[in-house]
Amino acid sequence: MAARRRIVVDTDPGQDDAVALLIALASPELDVAAITTVAGNVPLDLTTRNALMMVELADRRDVPVFAGCSRPMVRPLRTAEYVHGPTGIDGVDRPEPELEPRDSHAVDALIELLGAGGVTVCTLGPQTNLAMAMVKAPEIVAGIDEIVMMGGGFFEGGNVTPAAEFNIYVDPHAAHVVFTSGVPITMMPLDVTHQALTSDERVRRFRELGTAAGTAVAGMLDFFDRYDEAKYGTDGAPLHDPCVIAYLLQPDLFAGRRCHVAIENHSEATMGMTLVDWWGVTGNEPNAMVMNQIDDGRFYDLLVERIGRLS
Repeated sequence: MAARRRIVVDTDPGQDDAVALLIALASPELDVAAITTVAGNVPLDLTTRNALMMVELADRRDVPVFAGCSRPMVRPLRTAEYVHGPTGIDGVDRPEPELEPRDSHAVDALIELLGAGGVTVCTLGPQTNLAMAMVKAPEIVAGIDEIVMMGGGFFEGGNVTPAAEFNIYVDPHAAHVVFTSGVPITMMPLDVTHQALTSDERVRRFRELGTAAGTAVAGMLDFFDRYDEAKYGTDGAPLHDPCVIAYLLQPDLFAGRRCHVAIENHSEATMGMTLVDWWGVTGNEPNAMVMNQIDDGRFYDLLVERIGRLS
């Protein structure tokens, strides 16, 4: 049997983050060493509450949750209740979590975990916690096997400004630290996630599982869909963050190419833009594997199968 992949999930739940957490927690191939939370889709108290709620829903109380940074490194916090609702995971009817976050700050927890080596970091939101850990303890970069992240866009442009995707836009200075760290990066940009659309049929498959987890996922996606369907004029919404976990489980679902990626953190007009050198025109050494293709049918098959493992 192959060794389990040890991961830390850094996240700002968000319905799509919540689904990604459930998939990770349901997958025996993954050793979820910790969940670290950051302000992003909603403020930190809510992202932490939402992560704890998913840990309880998955019946994985063994997985510690650490609350992290309540604002970006430099800029004021921008949140997205207009997408996710006031709680961040509107659409799910669950009791308030009984669990509490651990006492340590997420940045310190990351430094300890990554210092031991052999860890893949999955960033599903702004990269503030990881960047702060790298700044505070630069030696930890040697302990990171890979960073698999949802963020950015190139041919698709942005979803919060014409140039920028939300996770990068919220903390572009943190993203700059991460992309210049030298750690191997796999990037799931909007160009991939906008191919992973929900549909009535796909949501129905979760609901028909007849479990608490399946019902919760269906409810969250029903709420989450309505904003993007209206925005893009589609019959479904992009399911962003589960792409990160799906890649760890079935990397052949995705295809892309290695590119150099730079982060714009000076100009307000293009703040948070991911400059993906897709055609290699700069001559800069690639620093990320940038995905632009997904087998969306198999992707949803995987998600339904994993959520189906939960009660």
